[in-house]
Amino acid sequence: MQPTTIRLHASDNVIIALKDLAAGTTLPDLAAPLAQAVPRGHKVATTDIAQGQNVLRYGQIIGVATQPIPAGSHIHTHNLGMGTHDLDYAFASEQNPQPVVTKNRTFMGYHRQDGSVGTRNYLGILTSVNCSGTVAKLIAEACEKDGWLDAFPNIDGVVPIVHGTGCGMSGRDEGYDTLFRTLKGYARNPNFGGILLVGLGCEVMQIPDLIGAGRMRKDGNFRYMTIQQTGGTRKTIDAGIKVLKEMAVTANEFARAPAGLEHLVIGMQCGGSDGYSGITANPALGAASDLIVAHGGTTILSETPEIYGAEHLLTRRAVNREVGEKIVERIKWWEDYTARNGGEMDNNPSPGNKKGGLTTILEKSLGAVAKGGTAPLTQVYKFAEPITERGFVYMDSPGYDPTSVTGQIASGANLIVFTTGRGSVSGFKPAPGIKLATNTEMYDRMSDDMDLNCGDIITAGVPLQAKAEEIFEIFLAVASGQQTKSEELGFGGAEFVPWAMGAVM
Repeated sequence: MQPTTIRLHASDNVIIALKDLAAGTTLPDLAAPLAQAVPRGHKVATTDIAQGQNVLRYGQIIGVATQPIPAGSHIHTHNLGMGTHDLDYAFASEQNPQPVVTKNRTFMGYHRQDGSVGTRNYLGILTSVNCSGTVAKLIAEACEKDGWLDAFPNIDGVVPIVHGTGCGMSGRDEGYDTLFRTLKGYARNPNFGGILLVGLGCEVMQIPDLIGAGRMRKDGNFRYMTIQQTGGTRKTIDAGIKVLKEMAVTANEFARAPAGLEHLVIGMQCGGSDGYSGITANPALGAASDLIVAHGGTTILSETPEIYGAEHLLTRRAVNREVGEKIVERIKWWEDYTARNGGEMDNNPSPGNKKGGLTTILEKSLGAVAKGGTAPLTQVYKFAEPITERGFVYMDSPGYDPTSVTGQIASGANLIVFTTGRGSVSGFKPAPGIKLATNTEMYDRMSDDMDLNCGDIITAGVPLQAKAEEIFEIFLAVASGQQTKSEELGFGGAEFVPWAMGAVM
């Protein structure tokens, strides 16, 4: 029988409702009936909490009471706020036992000349500026309509990578450098078998600068052109189709072959989070992340504004103090970044998060960090920096999911996994995106979009480790070619969203 509530840590002074609870409901943890109705996923005080007293979930502070809270009361935005909190970073002080690998596993991937392995084999049309975006889309559409791709069975399709920036920006600041890394990272992602780079010609993000800073692809299956130099829209479309047909010959020579899991690089995300995220899908994904790391693979945690207040759980797992301090440096950078742009770090959770039971950014962050499992943190990277260390790593990014995933793919992710409680819909070409539902109700309602239900950890008592192993097997199946729900629906053409920093001029 499904439990009514759950206490996540012995020291917590809250329990979580696992179904809608009516006023007057009696619970084993409470001496008196509920004073008011409490929605599923929301918190209930188990003892009297004084104004200014810390509220604990996961055995961690999620905020302070903004008014006296009697036992049995609903705890949410009306009586819980951020408050001040001190964190003990305890750099590199924690080493957790990790899974033992008893069998070497493989997936079927596309081996590239630089030693990386793709889980998909796309031809990409990468744009240097928004002004070339429509032409890139028209080239891709023409390729699909002509049907000539049918002659190349090893190619998954043609993907236009378009965005809203590349001009009207400084040519020598942090925003320019970040976009530069992002475009180069996409050109080198192993899920592309070839790249055509298309620019307008007069933009700030100049194609000669992009290609002059180093070889874009080691396999040489890379071409570029500008619309102005080629002679306008129609001539560029014709030239682009001709070039892609030539590139397809080389890309089609790649066929799936066995690859060790050290070649898996998995970007981990959560979006549309709810009160279940930190109970079901996120910790199950964390345990699956540990399995990938134990097999020699790499998992990437990101979304810095959504680890705020929980970063001490990562600094403790850093392999050394230097790596741990990089996390703290990123947090401080974000505090400055939000302040100078008129924002604040605790502007999360979103209205949807709050409706699902999350109250403060501390509570959301503690649940989000659970995606990272318990493995050592081997390195910290800036947005879109190439990932060179294996294991569990961190890449700095906004909490905005499309932008965060864009950075992970630019850093080398060949697979994305996304937990959601409210029900996010999106895809991330060229990397397949796996969706994990945090609760059974949403999974049943949106099963066409969800790849796996993690809500049955609560509704059916599925052990967390068993769910982690199920996620692990989905990783290998999708990496080997099994389509995700988002791929079947055709998502992935609108989610390339580079991080736009600085003034638009």
